[in-house]
Amino acid sequence: MTKADLIKKLEDIEWEDFEVKQAKSEVPKSAWETVSAFSNTNGGWLIFGIKEQGKYFEITGLKNAEKIEQDFLTSIRAGKFNVQIVTRQKKYNFDGKIVLAFYIEVSAQKPIYYNSPSNTFIRRGSADMRATKEEVDSMYRDQTFGTKTSETATGTSRSSINDISLNRFRDYLSRFNPGVSYNRYNENEFLEKLRIIEDGKCTYGGLLMFGKRQIIERHFPDFRIDLIEIPGTSYGNATMRYSFRLDEYENLWEYYFECFARLKQKVDVQFRLTAEGFGQELSPGLDAIREALVNMLMHADYFSPGHSRIRIFTNHIEFFNFGGLPKPLNELTTKDISLPRNPIIAKLFRIVKLAENMGLGIDRINQNWELYNHTQPKYDIDFDSVMVKMFTNSTDNISVNEPRKNKVKETDNIYKEIDDTSKEDTVKDSQSKFMSLSGELGKDAIKNKEILRQNSNIITGYLRDIYGINTGYLRDKYGSRILWIISIISLKPIVSIPQIAQMIDVSVSTIEKDMQKLKLEHCIKREGARKTGKWIILKTKTHDK
Repeated sequence: MTKADLIKKLEDIEWEDFEVKQAKSEVPKSAWETVSAFSNTNGGWLIFGIKEQGKYFEITGLKNAEKIEQDFLTSIRAGKFNVQIVTRQKKYNFDGKIVLAFYIEVSAQKPIYYNSPSNTFIRRGSADMRATKEEVDSMYRDQTFGTKTSETATGTSRSSINDISLNRFRDYLSRFNPGVSYNRYNENEFLEKLRIIEDGKCTYGGLLMFGKRQIIERHFPDFRIDLIEIPGTSYGNATMRYSFRLDEYENLWEYYFECFARLKQKVDVQFRLTAEGFGQELSPGLDAIREALVNMLMHADYFSPGHSRIRIFTNHIEFFNFGGLPKPLNELTTKDISLPRNPIIAKLFRIVKLAENMGLGIDRINQNWELYNHTQPKYDIDFDSVMVKMFTNSTDNISVNEPRKNKVKETDNIYKEIDDTSKEDTVKDSQSKFMSLSGELGKDAIKNKEILRQNSNIITGYLRDIYGINTGYLRDKYGSRILWIISIISLKPIVSIPQIAQMIDVSVSTIEKDMQKLKLEHCIKREGARKTGKWIILKTKTHDK
């Protein structure tokens, strides 16, 4: 029978995700991997007594259903897992063939594993996958959902705050929410009441929102919000890798304005003056874009090795965030639930009237975007990330969409008119700046890492322009260190693994593992003997993810 036939037979099950096991006479060992995966991801049904062959299913039944049920429930409730697993179960009889179904709920105490932490699994598609260290770390951070960025950052003080950003925020607050009590407080009261500073130190939320970049990077070394404009509907058909990439800015408050300035160019806007004389931009599309941007900034997992990014294609915009949702999407959109990952950041955006609560925010994105061009945003949700895709071109209403079609055509024409000489000059400039770093890197690991951090734009630009490496993909998957390693071997091809380890103060085994990752990604290879050979960086057109 097909999957649809199976679902029809078990029609009283609320189908979300499921895994079948033949389990003729005993609980199969692979069942524990599935229990862990369902508990750590989005829950699902584990069904015993069904055999899967490719796309087809066969009801085989269980020889000793009562014993299998008892063994399974005893194991998951009596110490096999690090926490007690909550289930509900159903029993079916198909012409004498007994089938057992167990619903495994998603746990609030992740990570869930059996026997040892190395047996932590997650669901990817319809498969159980062993969780990586980064994925397990993300689960531990989710245990402190809503509290981590409320902690204070060591080594910070009032001097860690960027005065320009703070004053800009207070001015914005006085103009757009003049009646709120925070406008009456002096600076010290303001900072303490909003928990930007506690006990003389910045909270992580306050530091991320208003801090000086060099201070933020001590706690979040790869702090940035990536905004990239790609001249195509995907990386595959783009006329160039990107036509615009946002520079680095001081903090989230500054990033918000810079990102919004680029995003609002992609929607049609009407302008009028309010009764108070302030300019007001009117567009449900603009409201949806603003809400999506603020939601991304409020709910990002800033302790993740990855970072938030916005990709603007010619027919859609993607908002991608590391950090899963605190509850299922349908619950957040149907109930008035406010569970921000970063409550201090969320409150700061709310008091200046740039955000609603979480559930209502998602609802507003959907409603306003549908009003704007008759399409619904699409959500791609994983246990540790969220992506919102908003289509800028509508096929449902030509009159609404026509101005944006013209803009896309005009933009495409501009891209086609960029001459080859300009491209060559950009590549030469990128190469020159990158090669100048060679003389700055030495044996001082602290200094080397600071140089690599400060020149991250030069490094990523060079690796993309010269070798075609998708640096964003590599950094998102493996972290910034992987790019530092490529940079070092590009500048010093005969460098040894122990020398690289010394240059950035990590173990030799760590570098060996990173080198293996780069080889698997087809980014590097080794030529010649171990002592006299050299590293080669491979030119590639892959990794467009």
